[in-house]
Amino acid sequence: MRRVGRTVRGIAAAAAGVLLGALGAAVPAHAATGFYACPRGYFCAWTGENGTGSMMKTNKNMPTLGAWDNRIVSVSNQTTSVVCTYTDANYVYDDGYSFERPELAGEGGWTGGTPDISSLKFVKTERECVEPPYGPWYSQKSGVKAAFGDLDGDGYADVLSRDLAGRLWFVPGSTGAGRLLGAGWNAMTAITRHGDFDGDGHEDLIATDTAGKMWLYPVTGSAVFHTRRLVGAGWNTMAKVTAVGDLTGEGYNDLLATDKAGTLWLYPGNGHGNFGARKLISSGWQVMTALTGSGDMNGDKIADFFARDTSGKLWLFGGKGHATFYPRQLVSSGWNVFDSLISVGDTDGDGRNDLNGVTNNRYVMDGYAGYQGWLLLYRGTGSGRTPLRSPVQQSGDWWELNGTY
Repeated sequence: MRRVGRTVRGIAAAAAGVLLGALGAAVPAHAATGFYACPRGYFCAWTGENGTGSMMKTNKNMPTLGAWDNRIVSVSNQTTSVVCTYTDANYVYDDGYSFERPELAGEGGWTGGTPDISSLKFVKTERECVEPPYGPWYSQKSGVKAAFGDLDGDGYADVLSRDLAGRLWFVPGSTGAGRLLGAGWNAMTAITRHGDFDGDGHEDLIATDTAGKMWLYPVTGSAVFHTRRLVGAGWNTMAKVTAVGDLTGEGYNDLLATDKAGTLWLYPGNGHGNFGARKLISSGWQVMTALTGSGDMNGDKIADFFARDTSGKLWLFGGKGHATFYPRQLVSSGWNVFDSLISVGDTDGDGRNDLNGVTNNRYVMDGYAGYQGWLLLYRGTGSGRTPLRSPVQQSGDWWELNGTY
């Protein structure tokens, strides 16, 4: 797969959105104004360099270009969308594609070489030129009824995927076909899920926003959100918030949170979408860069969790069931190659909880770093001594996303 960006002259404005409109007729471009001839809200193309020659403008997708096929030499994107251009018709990218980010008035770019654009479309993120706006997630049906991870109740572990434009997608493990849940999720500083919080038997979602408010998003058994409900405020004092399952043994799902001073707190759930008085667990957690509620990893039927430290070591904290833990256990090193750690239960269908991760550009393949966007599966063993097997690569198409939950 090629990911090729055209060189753009000028300053590219970073924004998202799709504007609809009509394709205008080709008109002579005014050489004196060049790229300034392109009106706001349109993508314009010229037959000559630097906005010269005949001009066309559009704000609609064009699977074919008609009389403009293989004639475009220079372009200007005056929309708030990313415009993908393709060598072939119908947005086929096998023979090459490029993208044009939004530009300021009077700014533009050029194709260079022989004109070869045959189709174009408007998208919110560059990734959508060649991929869906969510990661390609598939899981195996589990023979064990899941207490968490399965949002639609079909026996397959599912994920939520946030794209760079802030849209949140539900991606079912059974089909991998994403469904849009909503936009505006870039306002959330933490998104987490692990089981039912409001007592209706369905897994819910918890998120904190930039104002420090925590919201509960009740989820139906078909992965549809009810109206969100405010849980509390003041959560912007927390560096990390993670749903972890039942750590107290009371039968309700709990939260762990680390504050900016590095103190770890347990917030016990009450089964009605709220939390009891927090309990201090310990200090020194500022050295941890990630927490994830994995469920039971050592076979004792009590929820555990993983934590990654600044050196890239992954630690298992085995729960005792009374908001206390066994001494931490080193799993392995090298975990700083992950942008996201994904705990959604049993993903390989063997009845044991697994751990997945999406890599950053530190990930090494064939002796070279830079392999961002690979999904790796670590199968759970059910044994506390060696809780995870060696990783298995699942897909390399998880690049340019903004979190998986």
